[in-house]
Amino acid sequence: MSTTIDSRAIVSPKARLDDNVSVGPFTIIEENVIIGAGTTIGSNALIASGTRLGKECRIHHGAVLGTLPQDLKFRGEETTLEIGDHTTVREYATLNRGTNDRWKTTIGNHCFIMAYAHIAHDCSIGNHVILANSVNMAGHVVIEDYVVVGGLVPIHQFVHIGRHAMIGGGFRVSKDVPPYVLAGQEPLRFQGLNMVGLRRRNFPKEVIDNLEKAYHYIYHNNLNVTQAIEKIKAELSSSEEIKHVVEFIEKSKRGIISSGR
Repeated sequence: MSTTIDSRAIVSPKARLDDNVSVGPFTIIEENVIIGAGTTIGSNALIASGTRLGKECRIHHGAVLGTLPQDLKFRGEETTLEIGDHTTVREYATLNRGTNDRWKTTIGNHCFIMAYAHIAHDCSIGNHVILANSVNMAGHVVIEDYVVVGGLVPIHQFVHIGRHAMIGGGFRVSKDVPPYVLAGQEPLRFQGLNMVGLRRRNFPKEVIDNLEKAYHYIYHNNLNVTQAIEKIKAELSSSEEIKHVVEFIEKSKRGIISSGR
């Protein structure tokens, strides 16, 4: 099947569309855009210069991709928005390209970006990430793989959210959220492990038990964070998951969310 472009769409001759791309009516695709094979773009979308879309993506009505960063330090440098394969962007989501801080905004494979979400400049989003309706990200946010963020959540600039974490809808994220946890309340707090997510992804019981012990030391053992990390290193297995928790917390610049108590 060949590429299909609605006669009412405007596509720059300097854009590259691979095989089996479909473009809906009134969509605009600017120059310096690359769209991977099998990707479908709905009506009234804007795919701005610097956008790189992977294979088999689904871009819905009114989505705006690759527009200029909302950053007063931006001086028109050539940057990109890069989206992996099999990612869906729903209606009226807005995704900005990078600045000269990182030169790109990146979104991985198999992500689901729901309606009215905003992904700002220089953000890095991993694979299998779900951002529910009206999640609003400031610049330089890092979200690791398999994170779920509930609707209407604002995320402060430079926040780091660890893999397999889940954040409840409507809560403000101003500190780093460690991996594998469930976060909620206002201000945002640790609520336990993301048990539903971990079990759905077939994490072994031993791994889950060790993660529970690690976060007990961090949040419920009357230790400061440094003491808790030393205890984890001394007493728990050196599995990939435990190592990642330790590394994440040791590298946190904004500090991690506090206890639910």
